[in-house]
Amino acid sequence: MAKYIYPAIFAKEGKFYSVRFPDLESCYTQGETIQEAYEMASDVLCLTLYNLEEEGKEIPKPSEMGKTKSAENEFVSLISCDTIEYRQFYDNKAVKKTLTIPAWLNAMSEREGVNFSAVLQRALKQELHITDR
Repeated sequence: MAKYIYPAIFAKEGKFYSVRFPDLESCYTQGETIQEAYEMASDVLCLTLYNLEEEGKEIPKPSEMGKTKSAENEFVSLISCDTIEYRQFYDNKAVKKTLTIPAWLNAMSEREGVNFSAVLQRALKQELHITDR
């Protein structure tokens, strides 16, 4: 889970701009405008990398700057994404967890009206060095 930057190859094809990522298999999209193509490219990049992370597969290294070749009617641009941000937005469903704490800590926390879920979420984010966006 991290921030990534990959080169993408854009090509004007009729009324659309197609986008493909040469370093990532089956990672391509399109848009009607160049702006839409950039937005779609960021989204498909994040979805592809998110899926690789979820499957525990190796994330391919991006090509070095200037090493990605394009044809005459194409251009290369860098696209970035943040899979942590993507997870926070798209994968935010609640999951029930069972945990064990000492009885005295439970009693004190309940007396003070502590929200156990909120405390656990803050602690996990701190432990994983995740900041709220």
